[in-house]
Amino acid sequence: MTRNTLKLGAVLLGVGGPGQHSTWLNPEIPGDASVDIRWYIARAQQAEAAKFDHVFIVDSQFITPDSPHHYLNRLEPLTLLSAIAVHTTSIGLVGTLTTSYNEPFNVARRLASLDLISGGRAGWNVVATGDGGTAGNYSRTEHYDYPNRYGRALEHVRVVQGLWDSYEDDAFPRDKERGVFFDRSRQHPLNHVGEHFSVVGPLNIQRSPQGQPVIFQAGDSDEGRDLGAGIAEAIFTHAQTIEQGLAFARDIRARATAKGRNPDHILILPGISPIIADTDEQAREKERHLLDSRSFDRALKELGRPFGWHDFSQYDLDAPFPDVGDLGERSFRTQAERIKKVARDNGFTLRQTVLHALDSWRSPFVGSPLTVANEIQRWYEAGAFDGINISVNVPSEFARFTDDVLPILRERGVVRSEYESTTLRGNLGLPIPENIHTAARRAERPTPVT
Repeated sequence: MTRNTLKLGAVLLGVGGPGQHSTWLNPEIPGDASVDIRWYIARAQQAEAAKFDHVFIVDSQFITPDSPHHYLNRLEPLTLLSAIAVHTTSIGLVGTLTTSYNEPFNVARRLASLDLISGGRAGWNVVATGDGGTAGNYSRTEHYDYPNRYGRALEHVRVVQGLWDSYEDDAFPRDKERGVFFDRSRQHPLNHVGEHFSVVGPLNIQRSPQGQPVIFQAGDSDEGRDLGAGIAEAIFTHAQTIEQGLAFARDIRARATAKGRNPDHILILPGISPIIADTDEQAREKERHLLDSRSFDRALKELGRPFGWHDFSQYDLDAPFPDVGDLGERSFRTQAERIKKVARDNGFTLRQTVLHALDSWRSPFVGSPLTVANEIQRWYEAGAFDGINISVNVPSEFARFTDDVLPILRERGVVRSEYESTTLRGNLGLPIPENIHTAARRAERPTPVT
């Protein structure tokens, strides 16, 4: 892989995700943006015009009345991305699907369909599901524990990848003169029997121009990082400093190397929320306004999500952070442990913990277009990331980035001027995985005598 330009992703969050408590009030955002396909198509086209690599659709399948606005009412990712596919030509289409509450055959078929519909632009964000309440929507009394969640996730991905290789690339000659539609020797059942899944196969759909959808992954626990190092080609993450970004990238690539993978075939793509104005001072004022507009009460409720949506409003705000035991053990354990550690190490009250959480939404990328461009380039050239995912809500704010920041980076050669490929893999600089059956047959051929 040639790491020649900064990769760009657009996270489409409709009426606002976590911490974006008042975003939906902006007059540019329709109140039903999260279920309005026209809004998504327009944002995807806006990103494609700016030569972004992909749009990204987050997802979860459990909500409470206190969930972020976007989470309460949104479209299913692959249905949504299939609609976007026919209104775009080059931008990648990445959707979240859980390995905990889906079967591999269904996932393989749906993603392969999106990959063909889009001409090779599909990506799968693999998640093991953090919201423990999801179990109740799938006939389970209890969410999977961490070993089972991640063991299931690894096997799930391997089964899906095996199904994607059911047909070799030359399986369908479609020769009407000879009356030959397909070559039976190029169709392969899977016959997988594992700890979590049993799948016969084959999948009833051919490979796309990019071979297989690109595997994305997000997870900061030790198990999550290990999974990402084993299966991911691009990893979503978050970092507040260059040092944090570098540490994460080094850890992932070291784990990948230990697993026999080429560490250069993994892209690190943190999410960022740039705040841009004409001057640095105006941008800082804009940031202060955004932080002040965030609701303490909603932040208090959202604090409960990593702990299985525990209700923190029952505690005295000015007492020390409550002892909640192992709550979060089957939800977002790493995030819950991090919150408890911050509170413990700093002697925070519950109120101070919530305020700290609100303050953590501060962006490292605040300032004039030149300042933001300089900072993005500084992180990129330091190796803290290979690309960035921009949260997209307000169209004019996104335009400040695409129209004011990107031209500076483009002039410097940091981002592309035109797409290099018609596939997501091609634009990300990732290799096309060879069909395992084709590779095996090639390996069996005798070496010609010269």
